[in-house]
Order: sequence, then structure tokens, then C-alpha cells
Amino acid sequence: MYRFLLTPRWWGINLFAVLAIPLCVFMGTWQLGRFEDRVQSHEQAAKQPAPGARAAEPLDDLLPVDTVTSGRPATATGRYADQFLVPGRELDDKSGFYVLNMLRTDDGKALPVVRGWLPGRPGHTPVPAAPTGEVTVTGDLQASENTGTDGVDTAGGLPDGQLGMISAASLVNLVPYDVYDAWVTLQDTDSSGDAEDGALRPVPAVAPQGSGLDLKAFQNLGYTGEWFVFAAFVLFMWFRLVRREAEAARDVRLGLVPDTDTDADTDTDAGTRTA
Repeated sequence: MYRFLLTPRWWGINLFAVLAIPLCVFMGTWQLGRFEDRVQSHEQAAKQPAPGARAAEPLDDLLPVDTVTSGRPATATGRYADQFLVPGRELDDKSGFYVLNMLRTDDGKALPVVRGWLPGRPGHTPVPAAPTGEVTVTGDLQASENTGTDGVDTAGGLPDGQLGMISAASLVNLVPYDVYDAWVTLQDTDSSGDAEDGALRPVPAVAPQGSGLDLKAFQNLGYTGEWFVFAAFVLFMWFRLVRREAEAARDVRLGLVPDTDTDADTDTDAGTRTA
């Protein structure tokens, strides 16, 4: 009854099912692993002490930035150089911009330092001047931003002195010196008063990308279900086709349905004799 499975047409159907089902199971398992990794990293981050409760360490000891060192207090010594304003950044649901200064260290490399946040638009809000002379800063370490970071301006066309994305790749074309592939945000802005009065407000550090239960984590979980559903659907359709083909072959054998192939051959022979 099931000899039809060895026909050329069914060889193609069988090959598709044999390849599609393991592929769907593999992709679903991989997406599930991605979700479990995000859950584990979220739990590890929740167990870590708050940034303010940790002792500051030299910048070079915390590089490169990863999920462990991100948010750790880092110290660096140098002199403030170029200043950039980073527009389109929100704090407490208010629109404003970051004030970023390049800290030239003794080795000539520069560290991007976000001194604070101000409301309004760059060029329309007075910006407090950066300290002069040699300074030692302590700020929460952050990885370079990318196109997927919230608030990043990828459209370009910003005026001189403004920066859309805080990253070494963006800054290397704007300054004549090497830049660390990281940045720090100061929690002590050396300013008193409210931001409405022109005082810088500290920018809180954010968790590293891929370390929390964000939308992407639940997307991984959703993709897991989709891949497993696809695998079950392919298996269901294969059994459904096999059953329908077997029932059709049984009906032909019992004479309940005429054999279309035999009828076609009979009609062909009759036509030949008539001709």
C-alpha cells in the first residue's frame, strides 16, 4: 500500500521533510539558547552591587568593556580638550542633550567623558565650561554606542560641534588623536542646583546590550515557538499527505474509484484503433 513512497514525486516530498524538520528543531533550540543566555546574564547583573557601592579602578584595568566591566567606576587622569554636544537624549522623559568632553590622558589617547545632561537644544542652552588643568575623573564605564542604542542619531547632517553617536568610530574622524573604545558618565557633575537653572545633571549608566530581559529576549522566545511550530506543521502535513495517498490507493484497489492511469491508457488505445 505504501509503495508510492518510493516514486520520484514522493522522493522529493520525503527529502524536503527530512531536511526541514531537523532544521526547524535546530533553529528553535538555538533561539531558546539565546533566550536562556539573556536570562542568565540578567540574573548575574541583578546580583552585582550597585555602581556606587564598588571601588573605582583605573580605566586600563577595566578594558575592554564587557558585560562584567560595564557600569563599573573607572578613573582616568588628563586634561579636557574638545567638547561635543550629543542631541536627542532624554532624561526623566525630558528632551535634552549630553555634554561630552574628550579627556586627553598622558599617553595621548582620549577618553570620551559625558559630564552631564542639559534640557533643551544644543546652541540654545548655555553649557557650563569644563574644568581646566589636569583633572582626575571617576565615572561609570560604558561601551561604545552603536546604531541600535536608544537615542542615537544615525541620520547625520549635524552641525559642527555635535555628535550623534558616542563611539570611537564616530570620534576618530572628528579629533586628531586616538580615542578609547569606551566612554564614562560622571555621577558627580560638580554642579549644584537644578538642570533648569543651567546645572548639569548626571547621566545614569545603562546595562550593557544583551544583558537584560528586553524586547529582544522575548523575541528570541517567540522565534523559538515559531520554529517548533514549523517543525510540527511539516510533520503533520507529511502524515496527512501519506494518509491521503494511501486511502486513494486503497479505494482504487477496492474498485471504489476508477484508476485514472488505467482509464487514460484505455482511452489512448481506443483512440489509436479509431484512427
